[in-house]
Amino acid sequence: MTTQAIDARTETRTDLRPDARPDTRPDALKDTRTDEPVEGSAALRVVVVNGSPSRPSKTMGLVDAILGTLRGMLPVEVSRIDVYRLGPGFTGAVERDGVPPDVEAALRLAEDADFLIAAVPVYRGSYPGMFKHFFDLVDQYALAGKPVLLAATGGGDHHALVLEHALRPLFAFFQALTVPVAVFASGGDFDGTTLLTPRVYGRIETGLADVADLLRSRATGAPAAAPPG
Repeated sequence: MTTQAIDARTETRTDLRPDARPDTRPDALKDTRTDEPVEGSAALRVVVVNGSPSRPSKTMGLVDAILGTLRGMLPVEVSRIDVYRLGPGFTGAVERDGVPPDVEAALRLAEDADFLIAAVPVYRGSYPGMFKHFFDLVDQYALAGKPVLLAATGGGDHHALVLEHALRPLFAFFQALTVPVAVFASGGDFDGTTLLTPRVYGRIETGLADVADLLRSRATGAPAAAPPG
């Protein structure tokens, strides 16, 4: 796996700067940039599992829009896992035991996240096989109770059904807390890989607002606020 397979960085509303401390982590977890800490707050550990084989891609353009909205709500530490760049040690793995250390690191990164963003392009009515293979290796109980935002891109709006008929059942198996509002963007919603459509931004804001209190509690360790009424 190349160092590009996992891109971990801490992101807040300020510009990114290289971390001055020596990087002693495995190669799989390098390429890290860290912001100045936000006083009095803890960063939410957000992990993006990117199922697109392309780079750049509309799928990652959608993720960037989601992260931009999330940064306006909370300080976040973002790690991105590109499943198509995890290498032959991943693609040839039949079971978790014996996977290379860098693949194990990617799996643990997803399992230990406070908030998971699962983002895929739609191919032939479903998510890509490499995306499914990644979650075939994730521990069966590691995602139980974990908030997950589902995001997908496709050539036309008819592909949006994948969110409810393929992605949501996958994470229901893991007993994850999928955000009620999933996010889909079609090819016409982009200029290149930049998301433009206000309607999609509205769904992003609605989805994140639904779990805002829960995400804050994950970041701070405080109980989530009770729903109104």
